Amino acid sequence: MILVTGGTGLVGAHLLLQLAEGKKAIRALYRTETGKIKAKKLFEHYNKANLFDTIEWAEGDITDIPSLEAAFANVTHVYHCAGYISFDPGDEELLRKVNIEGTANVVNCALAYGVRKLCHVSSVAALGDPREDESVITEETEWNPEITHSDYAISKHGAEMEVWRARQEGLDVVIVNPGIIFGYGFWAQGSGRMFKAVNNGQYFYTKGSCGVISVEDVTTIMTELMNSDISGERYILVAGQLSYDEMLFAIADGLGKKRPAIYASRFLTSVAWRLDWLLSKLVRRKRLMTRAMAAASHNHENYDNSKIKGVLNFKFRDVKQYLKMLAETLLSSGHLQ
Repeated sequence: MILVTGGTGLVGAHLLLQLAEGKKAIRALYRTETGKIKAKKLFEHYNKANLFDTIEWAEGDITDIPSLEAAFANVTHVYHCAGYISFDPGDEELLRKVNIEGTANVVNCALAYGVRKLCHVSSVAALGDPREDESVITEETEWNPEITHSDYAISKHGAEMEVWRARQEGLDVVIVNPGIIFGYGFWAQGSGRMFKAVNNGQYFYTKGSCGVISVEDVTTIMTELMNSDISGERYILVAGQLSYDEMLFAIADGLGKKRPAIYASRFLTSVAWRLDWLLSKLVRRKRLMTRAMAAASHNHENYDNSKIKGVLNFKFRDVKQYLKMLAETLLSSGHLQ
């Protein structure tokens, strides 16, 4: 039996779709019926609703140990996709609870129930910090605790420490560190919000860059790693580096919308996050832009994907073309109306 945590998220739902095609016994953890409906719509989009019905759904939460214990019965392999993403400083406690404590609960159950192997979905945010003489981040780049990191990055780094602890206690593990993940469905959250923003008339762009990848590439690599004898390794998953203006322009082209035309300088984004902070206090809403987000929009992070390419001889999708194709698909499906 395979267990997938976070089965109603972007990575988890696409992973379930791929695993279900292999006709294996699968159990997926979900928190709300709304989440299950989103996952089911993904299966329906690919005309595979019949495969959705083959999945055993277990209601639970990675922060709730009793629900996890029930979900782990007879499980041999675990894909830990569940996690919380936020760059709002007000979410620090929640990030630590879900990403660190939740992962500790998952690995503890895996050890207690005799799971053979676990694949943990981390993030490039949990990777190390390059020295001044280094221009590229690899899996071996060391984490520097003296450098300021976002609460999200700290929580994902802490989650990895729990996975490595499980490794020391005898569990076979692999960790994947994806960059920004794009994929069909869930367009109102995460990276999908870019599509909504462009569709609604995004005016501004920045020229910072980051590693990007399609969700299909992420899930394919995860399953190949789990089906291999590889253990105790982590892998950077990025198809390449794209600047934020390149991402927005590709999406705009696919949607048939006007490309964002105003460059948001560091000064402009510094004003924007301060105004957003003020508005969030006045109207009591969650932050839309934080100091960390503003800084990241101008940073240039270069990631080395040679390790995974060498191990699996993997060929990544061209993400710029993928974004345009994804935008065209979203437009034709009517989900952006």
